[in-house]
Amino acid sequence: MLSRRPVRYGPAGLSGRSNGKLRLLMALGVVVFSLISYCNSKEYNPVTGENQYISLTPHQEIALGLQSAPAMMQQHGGLHPDQRAQQYVDQIGMRLVQSSAAKDTEWRFDFHLLADPQTINAFALPGGQCFITAALYSRLETEGQLAGVLGHEIGHVVARHSSQRIAKGNLTEGLTQAVMVASGDARGAQVAAMIGQIVNMKYGRDDELQSDYLGVQFMADAGYDPRAMIKVMEILRDASGGNAPPEFFSTHPNPDNRIGLIEAAIRERFPNGVPEGLKP
Repeated sequence: MLSRRPVRYGPAGLSGRSNGKLRLLMALGVVVFSLISYCNSKEYNPVTGENQYISLTPHQEIALGLQSAPAMMQQHGGLHPDQRAQQYVDQIGMRLVQSSAAKDTEWRFDFHLLADPQTINAFALPGGQCFITAALYSRLETEGQLAGVLGHEIGHVVARHSSQRIAKGNLTEGLTQAVMVASGDARGAQVAAMIGQIVNMKYGRDDELQSDYLGVQFMADAGYDPRAMIKVMEILRDASGGNAPPEFFSTHPNPDNRIGLIEAAIRERFPNGVPEGLKP
């Protein structure tokens, strides 16, 4: 007869099951804490008219932007030595702020012309620090085009996009940690992190489109022809040399798609056509 080996429920087996339950409970706790923290961060933004999930207070955003500005300047070769050009950028930027809803916010706007002659870009830090590189500045042909670039960056600040992305990043990190705790598998955590990055990338494209929309409004408020922003998109498209990655995998939407949405924003602002007399 075949002898049957008795089934043993030793300490090792019980310990494995207990550890699995403990990991699951810990993971559930991380998920609940992450979701509650995220949901409790909701605030209303009077400029965009939206409820947002914000991880920083206005004071923290301003402080973070001021602390990050020196590193950003160093990364792009420092400030441009042409003081007249810098004053011009300041003048246009502050005109946009003082003429629009940005004036009634808490942000401390400051505009910087960077010396970088290669990188065609403009960007904003939380709290009001806005930058444009010499490479992009040198390609602009009109005051209105510069206003379009700066209006877009002001849009990022007042819409609090950086703080929103930080809040989403914190939520993603918490959920990733929960996967790692529950599975004990680093590979599972890597997959979760990759999914989180793709989700957050979608929000990045939405942020760009919202800033385009706000930029149109700020330009019109300041007396600029918002159609100048369309020319900026054409400049950015030409600068890519046709080698830009597909839109879905880019944090910035395709310039051609942005042009269509800018045109729609202009029609919404001026349903009877753009009036004469606006600065090009």
